[in-house]
Amino acid sequence: MLLLAPGIRYYPDYLDPVEQAALVQDIRAVVAEAPLYIPAMPKTGKEMSVRMTNCGTLGWVTDKERGYRYQAIHPVTQRPWPPIPAKLLALWNDVGNYPLPPEACLVNFYAETAKMGLHQDRDEQNLVAPVVSVSLGDTCLFRFGGTERNGKTQSIKLKSGDVVVLGDDGRLAFHGVDRIYPGTSTLLKDTGRINLTLRRVTAS
Repeated sequence: MLLLAPGIRYYPDYLDPVEQAALVQDIRAVVAEAPLYIPAMPKTGKEMSVRMTNCGTLGWVTDKERGYRYQAIHPVTQRPWPPIPAKLLALWNDVGNYPLPPEACLVNFYAETAKMGLHQDRDEQNLVAPVVSVSLGDTCLFRFGGTERNGKTQSIKLKSGDVVVLGDDGRLAFHGVDRIYPGTSTLLKDTGRINLTLRRVTAS
């Protein structure tokens, strides 16, 4: 484990290739039940460059009309989200250092040109529990800073199998993905990156 900044823990190669492949199969089962869709930004309605879905009792969604929020059903199918795979619950228990289980796992799929602007994960009622992030597939350039939007940032390449935990002083750190490096992994059938983000949403 490496400490990238106060509260930001980095676990390189946390998942070996066999574990990564097994987790991809779990995520394919999630997507079969809760298909990937293209989310839209609040107010402007501009489409995000990632496709997303969720698993867990709650899922993070966004649209023009109601903005960022958590809800118990898929916004397209109107069905409950599938459960979080056991492998991810075990990972949370291992690195999360928090007594309650995650309630949401956001699944983001990054195609070759997809990005994610600097943002804070602060739509949760619970800002004490960590955010646990898992990288699968192509390497990305991950940028992170402090709790001020215009503060100094630094970057690191995250490869398939890496895990990052935002907790304690790093829980509200600004972070984002500046680029994907296509063809850097053979885990997925095509190029692209899957990011899994485990979160505890409610305060209790």
